[in-house]
Amino acid sequence: MSVNQRIVADLVSNNVSFVTTVPCKQLAGVIELIDKSEEIFHIPSNKEDEGMGLCAGAYMGGKRSAIIMQNTAIGVTINTLATLIQYYHIPLPMLISYRGELGEPVACQVEMAVHTKALLRQLHIPTYHFHHPDDAQELEAILKYCYMSKKPVAILTDASFWKGA
Repeated sequence: MSVNQRIVADLVSNNVSFVTTVPCKQLAGVIELIDKSEEIFHIPSNKEDEGMGLCAGAYMGGKRSAIIMQNTAIGVTINTLATLIQYYHIPLPMLISYRGELGEPVACQVEMAVHTKALLRQLHIPTYHFHHPDDAQELEAILKYCYMSKKPVAILTDASFWKGA
């Protein structure tokens, strides 16, 4: 089973029935599988904070949701995370491509990588960093934790992780 297939299978087995995504080259394979999934309703978002609002609405409507996004937009999501997702105890798994680390070919991605973990730590959001394809084995436990604790969680996935996709 590929990394992309494993991620989608874990979402489905944990009853995630609504996923919103923001385009990213690293995430393209998993986004494609989510779009084809009959068990997951997929809505692409224009912006990450908009996607979080969609996920909150789905949760309030009785659906488990998740967002798939890039770390470069963490800055624009801070208000939504604090005043909507965290305030209302909405469990939100955030599968995040961690752009800007070693091997990053796009220079402008580097600046947000410097701040991503610090911002998530400041918001007290549990953060997991997947470096190797085998790290995907932890996703199921992370999803269970997220929904049990009713907290957002961040799963950072760097370029070396996606080499196994």
